[in-house]
Amino acid sequence: MTVQERYEYWLTSPAFDEATKEELRAIKDDPQAIAERFTGDLEFGTGGLRGVIGAGTNRMNVYTVRKATQGIANYILQKGTEKKGVAISYDSRRMSPEFADETARCFCANGIPVYIFPVLHPTPMLSFAVRDLGCTAGVNITASHNPPEYNGYKLYWQDGAQVTVPDDELIIAEVNKITDYAEPKTMSRQDAMAAGLYRYIGSDLDERYYENVKQWIKRPDVIAKEAKTITVAYTPLHGTGFVPTMHMLKELGFTAYAVPEQSEPDGEFPTVGYPNPEDAKAMKMALELGEKVGADLVLANDPDADRIGSYVRDAEGNLQRLTGNMMGVLLANYEIESAKEIRGLRPDSTVISTIVSTNMTGAITRKYGVNYYETLTGFKHICGKMRELEETASMDFLFGFEESYGCLVGTYARDKDGIMAVTALAEAACYYKTLGKTLWDVLQDLYKEVGYYRDINISRTFKGLEGAAKIKGIMKMLREDAPKEMGGLPVIGLRDYQEHTTQNFLTGEKGVTTLPTSNVLYFELTDDAWVCVRPSGTEPKIKLYCGICGKDKADADEKERVMIEKLNAFMDQFE
Repeated sequence: MTVQERYEYWLTSPAFDEATKEELRAIKDDPQAIAERFTGDLEFGTGGLRGVIGAGTNRMNVYTVRKATQGIANYILQKGTEKKGVAISYDSRRMSPEFADETARCFCANGIPVYIFPVLHPTPMLSFAVRDLGCTAGVNITASHNPPEYNGYKLYWQDGAQVTVPDDELIIAEVNKITDYAEPKTMSRQDAMAAGLYRYIGSDLDERYYENVKQWIKRPDVIAKEAKTITVAYTPLHGTGFVPTMHMLKELGFTAYAVPEQSEPDGEFPTVGYPNPEDAKAMKMALELGEKVGADLVLANDPDADRIGSYVRDAEGNLQRLTGNMMGVLLANYEIESAKEIRGLRPDSTVISTIVSTNMTGAITRKYGVNYYETLTGFKHICGKMRELEETASMDFLFGFEESYGCLVGTYARDKDGIMAVTALAEAACYYKTLGKTLWDVLQDLYKEVGYYRDINISRTFKGLEGAAKIKGIMKMLREDAPKEMGGLPVIGLRDYQEHTTQNFLTGEKGVTTLPTSNVLYFELTDDAWVCVRPSGTEPKIKLYCGICGKDKADADEKERVMIEKLNAFMDQFE
């Protein structure tokens, strides 16, 4: 069907309700709006769905949610694992409870039991629930830190991690087979509950989650002694983190304050707009509270509480912002150091990160002699590596993190956990306080020891169909005609994870990549610098991840300045 035919079908088919049709009638004289909503389908990718809420094939609505769910249900039925059931959670966004309920009722109509949280819950607790309840899959309705007009649908598999190859590709194929929006099954909640298929998850699961988080604390004796001297200012950014995060902080004895204006769940995000703790502006109110109460740590979770933003005091009493990489190397060092001192490191002691995270992690793991693995971008790949090591070898998992403000301590869940991250940072602050140091002091010590690493993120947004074409063109150009320099430094190598090729421009040697297929280009530069380019999987952006390493602070400052200036100039040509 053409775009216009799709539009007309949604206006006339009995498969769609009157409210949907009324929304679509309002754009009848706007061909661009019709094209945006009906050019193709909202793509069910390797992580699920994410898009703007609204009527149309290229929007998040009950019909696209049912379509995705029916495809997943078909695959589960083929696998014969339907009796294990599916766990479902949702966040504070617009339509999240409704989409979760639609998802549950579609699974139930296919004879698949569901276990659904009765109120909003964070992403890491959904990951834990899948493992704890022995489910075959899990679904979380969330768009993480996206603006208010977005929502999404994250699919988890039986290990509690987001679905990976080969299951993701097979599920995508099943979803794409469904072309008739009247095909997905549904039933009433009352009938599903009467049939024993629609079940609410009790608060006892929350308690088991808290106990599992506490089991991965390395120094409970230090926390017991020092927690009351550590003050934390916290914000959940109108999301799901308030109850579990404040529970953990209070139970462990920390002096914790939450931003009152941001503690209630609200999908409009009225005080913040873009609820991403990676954005310093999102933490404005938390910083104000932090100064008011003299906080040692100022922390924020994103709306589904899998990420964390953080500020820590330096020796002069100033609050300093930690990037995702800074937090990652601090906690990696703390977890390795603690394991070494408390029970000793093992030959299979392991840290896992991603190709777009800081090279400083490798320097730290080499210092301690522990295994270090890099994966593609996305925490599901970190958890996929965990699963691979568990199945094919042995693994003493110490820590995993990615530069986008997400990490995991322990194996109780298989996704990044912002609640555990708050706990781990507070624990590390207690320990280093006994040594007379702040977390900022420890980070400066690490720089002096292994190198002054700096990491830079640059992104450009290109919205709509025209923007998507522009992003595709940029990747094509870089792939076919690799630049001779990037960020002011010569390019000496290229890894193309879509074509599975590597090139060494100094020797002419060519090879193959070993990681899964992904539309990612990784440029190796001189001086241990690098630039990695990829389209965002969740937003209309192209992202550049970059790293440099300086001999000292002044050298790092200059290399960082030049890198930012040159790469911004490079991207300006595409605006």
